[in-house]
Amino acid sequence: MKEGSSSQCDIVQREYIERDHLQGHERLFLDYFAESPVYPPNIFRRRFRMRHSLFLRIQSAVEDHDDYFIQKRDNAQRLDLSSLQKITAALRMLAYGVTADFMDEYVRIGESTTMESLKKFVKAVVSIFSEEYLRSPNNEDIARLLADGESRGFPGMLGSIDCMHWKWKNCPTTWKDWSSIFNELGQGRAPIVNYSINGNDYTMGYYLTDETEKLILDSNQTLLSTYGNNMVNHRA
Repeated sequence: MKEGSSSQCDIVQREYIERDHLQGHERLFLDYFAESPVYPPNIFRRRFRMRHSLFLRIQSAVEDHDDYFIQKRDNAQRLDLSSLQKITAALRMLAYGVTADFMDEYVRIGESTTMESLKKFVKAVVSIFSEEYLRSPNNEDIARLLADGESRGFPGMLGSIDCMHWKWKNCPTTWKDWSSIFNELGQGRAPIVNYSINGNDYTMGYYLTDETEKLILDSNQTLLSTYGNNMVNHRA
């Protein structure tokens, strides 16, 4: 090997960045979670895709489920990342499909920690809420959902699939398996309902999507053939 040449075994060390986690937490807290926050509730709802009260409910449940989200001190006794920072970074990725380092400058959270937070957050939410919210709808749910959909001008609609901006192959593994709703639809089974649109009669309920969500479902042709075209007709 010539002098001055580099070996293929050279180890590239990651550059350490002093992020000041406490500063990131305080900025986030003052902007959205203080008694008199900088941004009002309507902006919180738009940016977090949920109400402030729901965020706090999820935060409390996730902290109780996994102490990873409880703020701790590092070896130098400095406060580490808070649950507000970890959950906010995870939610922004889920809601907007942004890269893992997108929130670094604002929240002060590194890319690898954001990915770890995202995976743990998804697993926690599925574990905590799946029995109540990620199950197939029962008869009472179906009646309520159909009435709500019809009142909004979408007869036969059981709900909408929103905030899913990742292509299916990039989703955390847990997401691919959590919902029996998609499994049932993929096998051609759905709640039986009767309604007509533009002179066409239908007997299967549907979930409203947009073009973004259709891209996600493209990898599952069975699911699309089951109700994808049906939804396109409804939206025409």
